[in-house]
Amino acid sequence: MTYPYPDALVSSDWLADHLKTSNIRVLDGTYFLPNVPRNAHDEFQAEHIPGAAFFDIDDIKDPNSSLPHMLPTPTIFSSKIRKLGINNNDRIIIYDRIGFFSAPRVWWTFRIFGHENVAILDGGLHKWLVEGRPTSGSENIWQPSHFLASFNADMVRNAEQVMENLQSKNELVIDARPSDRFEGIAPEPREGLARGHIPASLNLMPSQFVSNDTHTLLPSDAIAAQFKNIGITPDTPILTTCGSGVAASAITFVRYLMTGKVAPVYDGSWSEWGAIEHAPIVTGKS
Repeated sequence: MTYPYPDALVSSDWLADHLKTSNIRVLDGTYFLPNVPRNAHDEFQAEHIPGAAFFDIDDIKDPNSSLPHMLPTPTIFSSKIRKLGINNNDRIIIYDRIGFFSAPRVWWTFRIFGHENVAILDGGLHKWLVEGRPTSGSENIWQPSHFLASFNADMVRNAEQVMENLQSKNELVIDARPSDRFEGIAPEPREGLARGHIPASLNLMPSQFVSNDTHTLLPSDAIAAQFKNIGITPDTPILTTCGSGVAASAITFVRYLMTGKVAPVYDGSWSEWGAIEHAPIVTGKS
């Protein structure tokens, strides 16, 4: 890999060579937006990388929140991960069917709960299939294991903290939603939300970091250029947001590849901010 901090990304060649390594655990972290008529778990059951298990972000979440897939407590996360057969010594490799969409959300979730030995498969299942690599339709069941989660509050932001940041401007807000939603031109995929974006935020989408042909991440110089184009240097403190904390995690991930730092994600994102009465909102371009 050509990135300053490449430990968070593995190639399909690497994964193919390590699929049967005892401490490697592969997770399918596919998620589709609510306006996309596809079922991630059904597609996983029909076809997945051999030995993979399914990480459902709509199941491994805070069951008491009305917002979509908010982070669970460390206790809930530990319990869910133990049932998946993962322990604290495992190296976890995550992919999604699209290539680079929801896998970063799973990566960030493991990082926030103290598990740093986690990486994303570059190009995801898309590249794996294009290369003619094997898949399975059999449900993989690992024996329950022991996993103990801790929680790093520095990697997440809530609405109150984002509101305070409007005054302090300690962190530059990067919104990863499609530009038409960021500008307030297109409606949100979830009903009842205002249109627009958080004041002073900038728009940067995951697709800007991915090759259209291979669905793999662009080289480091191209990634650095995307940040530089909107005035972000490696030293610029940022926080990321989107619709529900999924695409935001993708920006946090590429930021990690370049700086080795995990930029905090606004977990509630627009699903929360866009529903807050009198929340500061603006429309138009950055």
